[in-house]
Amino acid sequence: MAQRTSSSDTDQLLYKANPSQRRYGAIKHPHSQAMGSPSEASFDEQAVEAQPPATKSGLHRGLSARQVQMIAIAGTIGTGLFLGTGRSLAQGGPASMLICYGIVGFIVYVTLLLLGEMATQYPVAGSFNAYATRFFSPSYGFALSWNYWFNDAVSVASDLVAAQIVLQFWTTWNPWVISIVFWVFLVGLNSIHVKAYGELEYWLASLKVITIAIFIILGILVNVGVNTEHRYIGGENWRIAGAPFHGGFGGFVRVFVTASFAYGGTESLGITAGETKNPSRNMPKVVKFVFWRILIFYVLSILLIGLNVPWNYPNLSNKSTTTSPFTIVFEKAGSNVAASFMNTVIMTSVLSAGNHALFAGTRVLYGLSVVTPRQAPEIFSRTTTNGVPLPALLLTSSVSALCFGSSFIGNGVLWGWLQNLVGVSNQIAWVSIGLASWRFRKAWVKQGRSLSEMKFRASWTWPWAPAFVVISVTLMILLQGWSSIFPHFSAIDFVSLYLEIPVMIVMYLAWMLLRRPTVNQDLALPSDSASAISSTPAQSISSKRRRWWYNDLVDPNIVDLKRDEHEEQDEDRADDEERERRVNGKYGLMWKSYYLAA
Repeated sequence: MAQRTSSSDTDQLLYKANPSQRRYGAIKHPHSQAMGSPSEASFDEQAVEAQPPATKSGLHRGLSARQVQMIAIAGTIGTGLFLGTGRSLAQGGPASMLICYGIVGFIVYVTLLLLGEMATQYPVAGSFNAYATRFFSPSYGFALSWNYWFNDAVSVASDLVAAQIVLQFWTTWNPWVISIVFWVFLVGLNSIHVKAYGELEYWLASLKVITIAIFIILGILVNVGVNTEHRYIGGENWRIAGAPFHGGFGGFVRVFVTASFAYGGTESLGITAGETKNPSRNMPKVVKFVFWRILIFYVLSILLIGLNVPWNYPNLSNKSTTTSPFTIVFEKAGSNVAASFMNTVIMTSVLSAGNHALFAGTRVLYGLSVVTPRQAPEIFSRTTTNGVPLPALLLTSSVSALCFGSSFIGNGVLWGWLQNLVGVSNQIAWVSIGLASWRFRKAWVKQGRSLSEMKFRASWTWPWAPAFVVISVTLMILLQGWSSIFPHFSAIDFVSLYLEIPVMIVMYLAWMLLRRPTVNQDLALPSDSASAISSTPAQSISSKRRRWWYNDLVDPNIVDLKRDEHEEQDEDRADDEERERRVNGKYGLMWKSYYLAA
């Protein structure tokens, strides 16, 4: 008499019969459709889990809390603030700039909180790209990851073009030389060790923070009369012709894309989660404190720029160049030396932003190569003994050759196009974080896990935040191209603002169709094993055929919420103990001040 096969035994048979299913977080019976299962998704419709190879040659956790915080600041306070505000002011006027940056700032802060919840719980390589794959849709995650890699690679090119623009303050001699010098330096630095990247970012970001603090003080003094004309400016520049809303509605919504370019980079702090020490402590701290510092810097800086610099200032933003409002304010203070210093700081910020984008893009490509199934060639998963994914670094940096197009179409116009591409890509990333968070939270609740189990939870954002982020950012993407259509259609501007949407859709559909499962899996189970699951006869190999269409949205009821959860390591506990010893020791007040500032 044949022995009856239990459900768990059948799972084992299924698992052994189809090794390809080991990639996924759950195994479903092939007869689930015959049984009338509520979820009719087949094997390949389950969430793809991102797992780095279990070898010593993977990424290293070499970034400290102070470095991670400064990386978040350095990734945001950079080219977008120092140069992008000039373009924003010229396009929309001072009021449009202040309002749009404030709106985008709040949206990004909420988005960061959503990302922080997932990054603290699952500090893996790939960050929000991995979360979109795991909790929302593998096909969407594939399209998003490649889009964001392209975003970072183009950002490096954008920063190299910005370096040429900044250099024009001193000389117009062969500006492409500075791009080559910066490119060699960035690739060399990122090929050493993640600590080298982190330390450079820390000190460059510190310089930017100090400079912005000086700028805020100087901007107030210039406005009240300490300027070359010895006159009180006040709100005069808000009342000139065309201000405060230059360009009307089209000019107003156009500022959204430049604001998105400026704020871009905050979401990539999640990418550092896979290389952050003690992520359970450090990631929430970064999310909660860093963005408020950024927002304060942005709001105060933009307010002072709008007060002190008229929207129609000569060469503020045109085809050949873009002038930094920060440099203009320092010149108004009456010091050419100070203006040169400010321009030097802008140059270092361009270097910092390029460094940050190159790091993030390299890690995204590495993450694509280590997920299962692979979404990038295996060669990009190779790392040096110091944990540097060198092949991924070289491919990411190679896109920087775009910067040499400035020789043919002008620095200002090329930088504007690249800024549009990066800004829209940042917005797509924020929408994706909202989608991933929505499905993650839904899975957490449906599977009955207590909210108290979450290592970090922004309670005031429940339950509205994911929907708010998705809807508000989608509206921004749709509206910001208004001026490229009305009153006159500009094909180049339209393409730079909307190109990534059809590209995302094509990549999403292509991956989903390529990965579409068979209607009947290639299994040959014993008839008595099949009868234990369903009265349907056992499947045969000959019944295998491709399904024409399917939906690969991840089922929140079965996605594995335990995998990749961070478990505190000995070094994490040692780090906590060392911190407590310092804070409670003889120099406790000094250490508390240091941790607060650093």
